[in-house]
Amino acid sequence: MSNNNAMRQKMADSIRFLAADMVQAANSGHPGAPMGLADIAVVLSEHLKHNPKNPNWLNRDRLVFSGGHATGLIYSLYYLWGYGLEIEDLKNFRQLDSKTPGHPEYGHTEGIEITTGPLGQGIANAVGFAMASKFVGAQVNSETAELIDHNVYCLCGDGDLEEGVSYEACSIAGHNKLDNLILIYDSNRITIEGSTSLSISENISMRFESQGWDVLECDGHNFDEVDVCLTTAKANTKPTIIIANTIIAKGAGKLEGSHHSHGAPLGEEIIAEAKKAAGFDPEKTFHVDADVMVRFRCAIEEGDLLEREWIHSQKTLPLMEQNEALSALENPDFSRIEWPLFDKADATRSTNGKVMNAIAKAIPSFLGGSADLSPSNKTNLNDMGVFPKGRNIYFGIREHAMASITNAIALYGPLMPFSATFFVFSDYLKPAARIAALSKIQQFFIWTHDSIGVGEDGPTHQPIEHLSQFRALPNFYVWRPADGAENIEAWKTALEMKNSPSAFVCSRQNLSVLPSALKGKASQGGYLLASDENAVMTLMASGSEVELALKVKEALNAKDVPVNVVSVPCYDLFIEQEKEYIDSIIKPDTKRVAIEAARGLEWYRLADEVIAMESFGASAPAGQLFEKFGFSVDSIIEKIK
Repeated sequence: MSNNNAMRQKMADSIRFLAADMVQAANSGHPGAPMGLADIAVVLSEHLKHNPKNPNWLNRDRLVFSGGHATGLIYSLYYLWGYGLEIEDLKNFRQLDSKTPGHPEYGHTEGIEITTGPLGQGIANAVGFAMASKFVGAQVNSETAELIDHNVYCLCGDGDLEEGVSYEACSIAGHNKLDNLILIYDSNRITIEGSTSLSISENISMRFESQGWDVLECDGHNFDEVDVCLTTAKANTKPTIIIANTIIAKGAGKLEGSHHSHGAPLGEEIIAEAKKAAGFDPEKTFHVDADVMVRFRCAIEEGDLLEREWIHSQKTLPLMEQNEALSALENPDFSRIEWPLFDKADATRSTNGKVMNAIAKAIPSFLGGSADLSPSNKTNLNDMGVFPKGRNIYFGIREHAMASITNAIALYGPLMPFSATFFVFSDYLKPAARIAALSKIQQFFIWTHDSIGVGEDGPTHQPIEHLSQFRALPNFYVWRPADGAENIEAWKTALEMKNSPSAFVCSRQNLSVLPSALKGKASQGGYLLASDENAVMTLMASGSEVELALKVKEALNAKDVPVNVVSVPCYDLFIEQEKEYIDSIIKPDTKRVAIEAARGLEWYRLADEVIAMESFGASAPAGQLFEKFGFSVDSIIEKIK
């Protein structure tokens, strides 16, 4: 073994035993994957362009760990590279309030690029970072100078490739020829239940070749082979997968290659024997020799130099226009938006589309696309071109990958992305929406065809429980506007919510223009729309049911029953308001009734009675469905009696 490879081996073994010690101390975790990937991680360290002094440097390589359970490897690397983790943090692995939780979380541990969450999403996140890089590069690079020229690396395993989201995402990557994307597949042929032969037998190489990828293969424990593959991948003209054949829990004695090493501590005896076999002191835990630490910590000075050279190049090369373009992306000026006016009945999917186009004209960082539904979602950005040079992204019918990709685009840096589909198909992307809320990602979800108003497509396409589901999600703001004016207020508010995703749930059918607010504002989630001085009842609703509530009020007024009407375009935001504000909008001494063409169970927090869907919908024209399921003036009045 060469001197260089001897040092690489010592570095890799240091990672292995840090990971094993972490899991053993916590009595919880996954030692197998970190130990199997340690050799690859050492060589990757030599290729990775990053700066531990500034984890947010825009032109850094992105490193995504799709298998988030391999945290023993992740935290070991960030400790060794110098991202601020200390040995005590590794000793507190998986403990309450530590910097080293069981799965990596963006914003919690320095250097973590994104919360990948359940398996597979991390691959889509990596595709998102690669797409964001291509878009920003198209805006700011020139033929003579490239401000953006980094790569995106993703470590994944068998489980990631079995999840459907990875297939969706890799198809998008191949179609868009993302040559800046390198996927490193830890092919150890082991899952929790045993050998992968129990559940999968496809040819991974042929799968990726058919999707337009370059495929490389190596022994994942041969440093030189891994080095050659990474060097080749960086020069390829397609996205590249490196199939690295590895042994799970490499170096763990009798547990090497066993599925029993996947998700449980190895045991002190096996760890001690493994350390002794590798020439390490079996009595020492959480130990790294000084020569190993020096080699890893080179990343600090080397990364700082790379960033300083990048900053210097911006000043010396003829990059005035490129820098101006980058500044425009990084500093959106919302005051430049010319908001449209709405003076006639229209579907909120249409008013929403007009608002989005107004935003796009003023904000160059605003981009996104639909899951093959832009004509129906009304999300096409007119005259804005097609990705990567333009701002319309064609995701195809791949909802989960679309939303996971868009999460990463949002975290890339200077971009404000949206994704779109029918509301009922949000089922396919719920995992990514949840991660957006958990990670405080400002993504804009556009979901149209919001109720039984979908009509003839029937109950499979009519969202019933979806409003309740997403309103229950913490740090997720569901906007269901009742007209174009509420649409505008929703977007004005959402654009300022830098740490929260927002969803715009819009109607297929036309909705009338509402009267002006009497008290409160849509930006506070709910406001008083119509009132009677001696009101004995308050009707509250969102979206298409607000117009219905106004008609019910008119009918009750004719019967000498005074009624207030409250529009609640964002239930989540409204319940966050002070009690004093809520009581000023929904009078506590009135009979409070919520009307919603969905399940509506959450309304009981505000209402005495909820008139809502008690079943799935049916196939018929929208008007007939609202009548059938009790959303007519006469039916509402009868239920109120």
